[in-house]
Amino acid sequence: MTNSSRRTLPPTIIIIFGASGDLTARKLVPALFNLGIDDLLPKNFHLIGFGRKCISDDVFRDKLKNSLKDYSRRTVQDEIWSKMEPHLSFHAGEYDDLDAFVSLKEKIDSIQADLNESAQCIFYLSTPPSGFLPILDNLGNSGLARLHQNTAAASKVIVEKPFGRDLQSARELNQVINRRFSESQVFRIDHYLGKETVQSLLVQRFANSIFEPVWNRNYVSCVQITVAEDLGVGSRAGYYDRSGAMRDMIQNHVMQLLALTTMEPPSSLDPEAIRDEKVKALQGIKPLSLDDSHAEVVRGVYTEGLVAGEKAIGYLEEKDVPSASYTETYTALCLQLDNWRWKGVPFYIRSGKRLRQKVSEIVVQFTRPPAILFGKNSKQPLSPNLLTIRIQPDEGVSLSLNSKTPGLETKLQPVNLSFGYDTTFGSNTPEAYERLILDAMAGDGTLFIRGDEAEQSWGLLSPVLDSWQALGKQGLESYSAGTWGPLAADKLLLNRGHEWITK
Repeated sequence: MTNSSRRTLPPTIIIIFGASGDLTARKLVPALFNLGIDDLLPKNFHLIGFGRKCISDDVFRDKLKNSLKDYSRRTVQDEIWSKMEPHLSFHAGEYDDLDAFVSLKEKIDSIQADLNESAQCIFYLSTPPSGFLPILDNLGNSGLARLHQNTAAASKVIVEKPFGRDLQSARELNQVINRRFSESQVFRIDHYLGKETVQSLLVQRFANSIFEPVWNRNYVSCVQITVAEDLGVGSRAGYYDRSGAMRDMIQNHVMQLLALTTMEPPSSLDPEAIRDEKVKALQGIKPLSLDDSHAEVVRGVYTEGLVAGEKAIGYLEEKDVPSASYTETYTALCLQLDNWRWKGVPFYIRSGKRLRQKVSEIVVQFTRPPAILFGKNSKQPLSPNLLTIRIQPDEGVSLSLNSKTPGLETKLQPVNLSFGYDTTFGSNTPEAYERLILDAMAGDGTLFIRGDEAEQSWGLLSPVLDSWQALGKQGLESYSAGTWGPLAADKLLLNRGHEWITK
C-alpha cells in the first residue's frame, strides 16, 4: 500500500460509463473533488462522462457541482472547482455502438494533443452488469483498451460489483475482461476495502507484536464477522430480489474481510504478494455442509416488526417484491479453514437487512484462561478477551479485558480499551472511494479484487445458492424486523459452544 503523498501520477483521463447514475453523483465526483482539495489529482486531469442521454458539457458540469453540494464531505471550494470545471465534459452514445467509442477515442486523442504527451485512460464501469460486455468489447474494438500498452500510461478499467452472479458467470466475466485487458490493468472495486479500518487491519495484525503470536488456533476460540443494516430494501427491491444477502454482501464485502483476517503474512507490501495470500486463505475454506443434521448455513427473511421504535413492514410487503419471493434478506454461515493456522476455529459470518442496528465489525474471541485462580464461581466469571475491529458506523478498535471491580471482594468485570478514528484522528476521514480511485490512478491493486479471488469466493458459495434455488421457500427462516435475525442463526453458534456477540 503505497504512501499516496509521495506518488507522481501521469496525466489522467477518467471516463465514467453511467455518468448520470447515483454512484457518480454520490461517490465518484465527490471523491475526485476531495482529491483535488488535497492536491492529489494528477497535474493534467480530465473527466469524461459517457451516457446514453445527450446533454451539453455545461449541463453536465452543473449537475456535478450540485452533487458536490449534496454529497461532498467538504464544502465546495471555488478555487478547486474553477480548476476542475474546464476539464469536465460529456460524451453521448450507446454502449453497444462502436461509432460512439471511435468518436470517444477521437476526443481522447484531441486532449492528448493539447497536452502534448500521453495520458493514461481509466475506464470506470459504473453501469448495471448488463452494460459490462458491450462496453468491454467496444473498448477493445475501438483500440481504447490498448492505448499506450506496456508504458506507465497504459489504459486501466475499474469494474464495480457484482462480479457475476455465480461461479460460471464470474468466469465468463473474467474471460471477457481478459480478452481486452491484462490482469494488471483491471481494478475490481469493493468500496469496503477502502475503509480506513479495513486498511488498518493488516497494520493491527502485522505491526503489533502482541497480536501476531496469538492470531491462530491455539489462542482464538472463534471469529465473528457482522455486516448488519437496520434499513429495509427501500427503492432497491427490484435489484435486491434478484440478489439477496448472499450475493449483495457476503460474496464480496464479507469474504474480503474474512480473507484479510485469515491470510498469512505476505512477503512484502507489494499488491500481488498481498493478493496471493488472500487467495490462499480463500482456498483453505472447507466446502459448506448443507446437511440438516450439521448445517453450516442459515437463511432468513424479515417480517413485520419494530425498528428504533417505529413499525416496519415485512420484506414481502415491500414495493416491487413478488409475493412468491424466496429471496433471503439474512444469511449466516459457519466457515472452517483447513489449514495449519486456523484448523478447528469456526468463523461465523452474518449479514442482513432490518436488523437491530447498523454495524459492520470483526470480533476475534480469544480462548478463556484456565479457571484455576479465577472463574470458579459466579462471583468471578471469566469473560473471553475480545478484539473488536469496528468498520462502521464508528470506525475504531477495542480490546476487552477482565478487571477487578473496586471493593473488598474479588469480583471480575470486562472492561474495554478502545480508540476511535474520529476522536483520535479527527472526524473528516477520507471516503473509501477517494483512496480507491487514487490507488487505481497509481496502478496499485492492493485494495482491489483479483479475478481468481472472485472465482474462489463464488466457488464456495455457488453450491449453496444452487441448493436454495432448488429448495425454494423450504428452509427459509423468518425473523422480526428490528431483531438480530432468525433463531436458527443463534442455534448455529450454540450448537458449537458459542453465541453471537452483540452490543
